[in-house]
Amino acid sequence: MDPESSMSEADARYMRRAIQLAQRARDEGEVPVGALVVLGGEMVGEGWNRPIASQDPSAHAEVLALRMAGKNVGNYRLPDATLYATLEPCAMCAGAMVHARIARLVYGARDPKSGAAGSVFDLLGSSRLNHQVAVTADLLASECGELLRAFFRSRR
Repeated sequence: MDPESSMSEADARYMRRAIQLAQRARDEGEVPVGALVVLGGEMVGEGWNRPIASQDPSAHAEVLALRMAGKNVGNYRLPDATLYATLEPCAMCAGAMVHARIARLVYGARDPKSGAAGSVFDLLGSSRLNHQVAVTADLLASECGELLRAFFRSRR
């Protein structure tokens, strides 16, 4: 089944917001990745890549969205939350999701070089860890992927 045909209206709306955040990263000269955390139908955290601007290697979109969500909710554990990201998370971001007890990840483009939600590693589904995250992949993948491809083409 085509993932985009099975996505809910809410999933599409949240992923489009993540794409807007990725565009903000691009406009700031960062790799265009955006992420947001949704809990109980409410956006409680959002972020876009900022490692260059913040001089912080951990300032990935997903980590920034989790930090904001934790502050807004008043807890670093987010067990009923969904994280939306335009790019498959890396190992660092996947690990942060496991520690936050995120229930579900929805992402756009796969990352064949460092994806940790099934492409290179499957940290989110590993039974060796004390928490697993349900993963929905490839939602608005072509749009998310094109944003990244265009960014890197412009850098060559």
